Amino acid sequence: MFEVTNTTGATATFTITYQLLSDSGAALSSSRQTVPSVAPGRTVRRAVEAGRGAGDPGGRPRVRIIKVRSVPTAQAPSMGGPCPPSGVHLYADDGDAAMGLRVVGLHVRNCGTGTYTLDGYPQLRLFDEDHQAVGTVRIVHGGDAVATGTGADGPPRPLVLGPGQGAHAELVWRNTTGLGSDLVNAPYVQVVPKPGTAAVMVTPELDLGTTGKLAVGPWQSEAANGR
Repeated sequence: MFEVTNTTGATATFTITYQLLSDSGAALSSSRQTVPSVAPGRTVRRAVEAGRGAGDPGGRPRVRIIKVRSVPTAQAPSMGGPCPPSGVHLYADDGDAAMGLRVVGLHVRNCGTGTYTLDGYPQLRLFDEDHQAVGTVRIVHGGDAVATGTGADGPPRPLVLGPGQGAHAELVWRNTTGLGSDLVNAPYVQVVPKPGTAAVMVTPELDLGTTGKLAVGPWQSEAANGR
């Protein structure tokens, strides 16, 4: 059993990352659980979603909370389910990391009945663990500003997404660290897919080190890329 308390002024959706432990305290596995729509000031208790075999002989799991993230429910990402008022599902994938290079994909899928147009780059704002805006990071267009071969290159092109069709754009950064600067971590990224549309808050866990730079690629059709 765990509990979350919403200390913010807006209804929030929480994601809890935890480890299941053996009786000796060794980590057996990790998992994530979402607690949607917690009203301001409210505390919500939830049972851990785990099978038997972790914890005591009765199957009750022992749990270690690793990370807690919360986003305004009105800006919560979605991969499926009811179509949001925006007419699109928007979410971030789990990404790829290799030797300090990070690539995370932002995905948009048209869940409405009409067409959805995109042209250019998603608009981004970064926030730290305390939900404070991070203004020290330069956001640049095109993944080649950080590394080549990431799939975030090329010029933006107008896209028209029919119902059920999707697009993606990559976030690219390095977690290089150097001397003389504070490390920058921005767990939250607020994404506006095109000007004038509703924002969605995703959690790609940007560990930007001392680089001070995040690259974003243009929206690309998932159909054209075989996704």
